[in-house]
Amino acid sequence: MKIYHGSLEMVEHPMILKPNRKLDYGQGFYTTTSEKQAKEWVERRMLENNSNCGYINVYEFDDKKLSELNSLIFPEPNEEWADFVMANRTKFDFTHNYDIVYGPVANDRVYLQFGLYEAGAISVETLIRELKTYKLVDQYLFHTDKALTALRFIESIKIEL
Repeated sequence: MKIYHGSLEMVEHPMILKPNRKLDYGQGFYTTTSEKQAKEWVERRMLENNSNCGYINVYEFDDKKLSELNSLIFPEPNEEWADFVMANRTKFDFTHNYDIVYGPVANDRVYLQFGLYEAGAISVETLIRELKTYKLVDQYLFHTDKALTALRFIESIKIEL
């Protein structure tokens, strides 16, 4: 299956990098099955960094390797997913031992709902119900070097503003 990673750089050899902010599924190499989502992410990064070009990096993902890896799969938003995302985004010392995590993206538009949940303004049931009204794209987090072996670089598509 093809998956995509948006970046300001061509990334032929993905690596596990420590982010400078808290992310949905922790540190690692993030990808999506949505080329559109990868392009939007690149364009946002380009604007934030005053860059005139970026790249959609395309990979072949050998998803048969999922059975060999310690994987956490969230087919749709649920309470376990919400708790996992909140722990990664809010707990300073939270970590996990999964090689790959797959599930919906809690993007900035959706994260407003998480803010209401975290503040106690809505219940987890309301959070899940609200999130299911959005068309959520997916993401794969490759959390370990072992997981990265399931990726094969295909190409980088240059994006210019």
